[in-house]
Amino acid sequence: MIADLWFLVSDFPIPKYQSKIPKLKAANCLVLLLCSGHLSMAQQIEPSFTYYPVDCSIRAIEVLSPDHMWYAGNKGRFGYTLDGGNTWHHDSIVIKDSVLEFRAIAVTTEAVMLLSVASPAYLYRSTDQGQTWNVVYQEDHQAAFYDSMSFWDQQNGIAMGDPTDECLSVILSADGGKTWRKIACENLPQVKKGEAAFAASNSNLSLYQQHAWMVSGGTKARVFHSPDRGKTWGVFQSPIVEGGKMTGVFSVDFFDELRGVIFGGDWEQKSLNKSNKAVTADGGKSWHLISDGQGPGYRSCVQYVPGSDAQQLLAVGPTGIAYSKDGGTKWQEIHQQDFYTVRVAHDTNVAWLAGKGKIAKMVW
Repeated sequence: MIADLWFLVSDFPIPKYQSKIPKLKAANCLVLLLCSGHLSMAQQIEPSFTYYPVDCSIRAIEVLSPDHMWYAGNKGRFGYTLDGGNTWHHDSIVIKDSVLEFRAIAVTTEAVMLLSVASPAYLYRSTDQGQTWNVVYQEDHQAAFYDSMSFWDQQNGIAMGDPTDECLSVILSADGGKTWRKIACENLPQVKKGEAAFAASNSNLSLYQQHAWMVSGGTKARVFHSPDRGKTWGVFQSPIVEGGKMTGVFSVDFFDELRGVIFGGDWEQKSLNKSNKAVTADGGKSWHLISDGQGPGYRSCVQYVPGSDAQQLLAVGPTGIAYSKDGGTKWQEIHQQDFYTVRVAHDTNVAWLAGKGKIAKMVW
């Protein structure tokens, strides 16, 4: 049998911006639990877990290798390990009269970048493993609220957030994150009144080759797409539930330029499993509901299992971890334990997970 998870967790305060960000969010998950086709998880693997308590709530991690991972959390916290968790560097960025809430992180070979939510929004960049930081972008608009950040390659990056005018906020870098520029609304699709995004797990932005997809929620649940690293954009309607303050698409992942998955639902009705998950086979132009009325309800993060030919999916949320081995037609509940985020070290049997007051390393 798979061993039950056990955590060292302290009761830390709920983040200041909980009205905008789901209390419990998730991420890409135990992407490794299921590489064979057996029905029983117990017949496949018996993962082992190592746990590390932390004095913050972590919603963004970046995994460079089985031994090298970074995290960013609330209270300005950040940290990393270079040796698989044997030793850690924990630190924080403190500024006067403000409490930083990091919900996005990106790591290149040259630098580490952290992006804060709320106004003023700060994008920090470090080239010396976090010993010193430079603010490379700042936005003071009262509605500024950045949700996600990622890089196509070592030079080209993108971050997205809620509207400050009539479009989602999108900033781009072409020099490894040294400088950033915001795309004018005239070059982006207009949002509808009450449409925004969720800083749920740094996963409402997905990149593949030159493509970018970002997702929205609230009054509309849509998928925005750029085929050329943010130069031009289109937008497509999704079948995910919409119309409420906490409804819509919370997470997107693309396996390649055609096949993708979106997941979300209604954060205020987490058991609702209708109109909360869908897939596309044409790059996001059209979406088809999967396991509608069955399988998991609200989830804040979904990810394809690498190397699974877009068949294996993991979805995580406050009520647990779910797995599908057939592209989302049927789902198996793996565990009821919640995690905010998870990343798998590619081509290995190691995953890193994080949440409220905890980091975990899973080996299977």
